[in-house]
Amino acid sequence: MIYTGLSSTVKKMPKTANDAAPKPQRGRPRDPERYRRILEAARSHFYAHGLERASVDAIAADADVSKMTIYSHFGSKEGLFEAVVRDRADRVMGGLAGVEALDPKQPRKALLAIGEQFLTLVAREEDALGALRSVYGAAGAQREACRGFYRQGPDRLIGELAAYLRRANGAGALQVRHPRQAADLFLSMFLGDGHIRGLLLLDTPDARENRALLREAVRVFMSAYAKSPQTARAGAA
Repeated sequence: MIYTGLSSTVKKMPKTANDAAPKPQRGRPRDPERYRRILEAARSHFYAHGLERASVDAIAADADVSKMTIYSHFGSKEGLFEAVVRDRADRVMGGLAGVEALDPKQPRKALLAIGEQFLTLVAREEDALGALRSVYGAAGAQREACRGFYRQGPDRLIGELAAYLRRANGAGALQVRHPRQAADLFLSMFLGDGHIRGLLLLDTPDARENRALLREAVRVFMSAYAKSPQTARAGAA
């Protein structure tokens, strides 16, 4: 099912004196399998229908849980959406075994790994594109959900990469005066033509084109930020 436009008003969680939504649980869920089912069902509905039109009742039915179970875990539909986005960011970072594990003395290798994960899981994959369509459709009407999306998605990913660039700068492998700005510039190189085509449900670049984009993005970045000509040439290798 493809994404459709959003216009309806979001239904808030019940807040009556006798039936108020409980506060969301914190920490590790007691039933990880049930928690995963909820996230998978929510992802499917959010990306197919958008944040506003997605139904908590339908998500609960698909996950084989009660609606109050969703409320108890996430507090609200917006909280559930934020958890879905956070799970996406975890997949990107988890695929790198943690940015902190990347060698600050080998920035080209690190950037290739980071760029590949970002390109695959964020800039091209339909689930991620569906999340963007959902949040764009809710912009203005659902400010808290949009803030949650930014906090758990772009802000977190840029921050993680900036932390690595700061370490690479300290190790003498790169010369980066403004790590967050540099991280933003690097990731932005994957959000051009192919990404826009994906958002519009048009044909997207194939694997060969994606690999070429990745290599060129790393080459351009290394040319701008390498500490020495030798390091920059290694980035173009």
